[in-house]
Amino acid sequence: MNLNFRLLRGLARLTFAQQLILLALLPATAATLVAIAVLTRQHLGNLTELMRANAQTVALQVATVAQAPLSRMDRRALARTAQTGTYQPHVQQVQIWTEDGEIVANSETVDRRRGEGLQVVVPIVSDDGRHNGKVMVEIGLDAVQSARRAVWLNVALVLAVSLLGVGLAGWWAARRISEPIRALGEAVDRLGAGEAASVAIEGTSEVRHLQHGFNQAARALAESHRLLQSRINEATAELARKNQLLEVASQAKTRLLAAASHDLRQPLHALTLFSDGLANGETDPVKLQRIGHIRECVDSLDRLFSELLNLSQLDAGVLQPQWADFPLDRLFDEISRNFRPVAEQQGLRLVVRKTELWVRCDYVMLSRILNNLVSNSLRHTVEGGVLIGARARGKGVRIDVVDTGVGIAAQHQARVFEEFYQVEPASRSNAPGGARGMGLGLATVQRLAELLNTRVELSSRLHKGTCVRVQVRAAPAALPASVPQPPMAAAPADNNEGLADLRILVIDDERTILEGLSVVLGNWGATVLAAQTRAEALALADGWDTPPDVVVSDLLLQGGDNGLDVIAALERHPNGIGAGTARLLVTGETKPDRLREVAAAGIAVLYKPVSPRVLRQAIQAQRAAALMMAAGL
Repeated sequence: MNLNFRLLRGLARLTFAQQLILLALLPATAATLVAIAVLTRQHLGNLTELMRANAQTVALQVATVAQAPLSRMDRRALARTAQTGTYQPHVQQVQIWTEDGEIVANSETVDRRRGEGLQVVVPIVSDDGRHNGKVMVEIGLDAVQSARRAVWLNVALVLAVSLLGVGLAGWWAARRISEPIRALGEAVDRLGAGEAASVAIEGTSEVRHLQHGFNQAARALAESHRLLQSRINEATAELARKNQLLEVASQAKTRLLAAASHDLRQPLHALTLFSDGLANGETDPVKLQRIGHIRECVDSLDRLFSELLNLSQLDAGVLQPQWADFPLDRLFDEISRNFRPVAEQQGLRLVVRKTELWVRCDYVMLSRILNNLVSNSLRHTVEGGVLIGARARGKGVRIDVVDTGVGIAAQHQARVFEEFYQVEPASRSNAPGGARGMGLGLATVQRLAELLNTRVELSSRLHKGTCVRVQVRAAPAALPASVPQPPMAAAPADNNEGLADLRILVIDDERTILEGLSVVLGNWGATVLAAQTRAEALALADGWDTPPDVVVSDLLLQGGDNGLDVIAALERHPNGIGAGTARLLVTGETKPDRLREVAAAGIAVLYKPVSPRVLRQAIQAQRAAALMMAAGL
């Protein structure tokens, strides 16, 4: 069984032509061998019978001659008679026996080598018909052996010639059959590689039919491939055109949002300043309540614009991770301080679990991610609260923000991270924290997570709550490293101290904003110099005895001018500002190219609308930094 299996495997490895040749040789070899065997056996049998007949003839001759001497028992005559018989061809021995079996004469050949022989016994019959004795003649079969050898030599020659002829015929037939099939195989390979392929029509009728069918199939496939490629090219061109349209629409959207944001921020910033100016020194409760409502509206608009600004900064690519190792609990404490009053105002609980884990991340970006998640949870939670916790997971840390809010239906969960996508909640809190946003908070979270090479996962059940998980890299606990903080993080407390007797140059092309800044800064005890253009600012520089302590400038000014160029011009002025003058930009611009320009300037910037508290903290911080730089510290 195993031998047959190995033979079959060996045959399967042969080529088609080799199998055809083998198929021709095997039957031809078998038939030739059988025919030769039969003919050889017949020829050798005839030759043996011929030798037997020859021996019979010699024996009869000897018996006829030996009749008389035997009757007389003339042994000498009988010996001569026997010797005469050995002279015949191929006779090896002649014996004459009496009736009782006595050998009365024996003669053997001595002139040639004895070999295998054939013995024939003939009786000696007297004239009266009685048997007087016997004659034994042994004839050699060397002729038969020679004939056998000659036959085998002829057999080998005939078999070789036959097999050669059959092999050549089989090779010719195999080539005639297999060559077109081999050409078909090569054409199929070329067709599989995407090349054009066809074969010549030749060979037997069956093969010609197969070749004709292949050529038709190849032409049909080539035509289908051409049509498919044409459709692919058309689809690719259409996709490129649509991508270009989408890119144009995206750029138009960015420009529209930036322009709208800038134009709306200007009056909103002025409204912020004037509302603070109205509240300063006011004691009437009714008026204070109305001013409070104005501030709530301004704060709501401020949050909406901040979401747009965050997205614009990400689009502009001005935000790059500043990696540092820090304890996660420090960030948790900051979140707790920022949002606990908001949660309490809405009647919710904010639980921030203590942790000893350290992470390697950008402090500001991770803070913005968690702030957005917590703010979003508080906005959509009516009762219960929000839980923030962290736990180690392998080589990383997983931060969970869990709320008991209205939840997100399954069909919306995949899209809540898209820009401007919002899910209408079943109910919404009336507290300020429950004000509706623009659908950019989670989109900003997703963009920041991509910058940090991490991922944000969301799971939610409708009316049960939502859990958002943020994966960050873990870091070994160590001494606290320097952590990047926002410009106002280290500012002094919320008071008016530190601004009295300061000379502040304010540059803005909006008259209302200049008036608002003058009122607010004047209420804080500062001396305000106001300018709307570069020319007015340089004219003020011509007349002052000492440069101002602080320069607060808008970015975009009239006539295409900008605050960076005006500050640079004041630095070049003979009577201009120096290292001891603090510089601060206040802008409502959100265009990506402008944001990159501001980031490259290295000057502290605030984005409109700016609350008076943040403005005061920024002025104090930049003034302290300028004094330290002037002192060479």
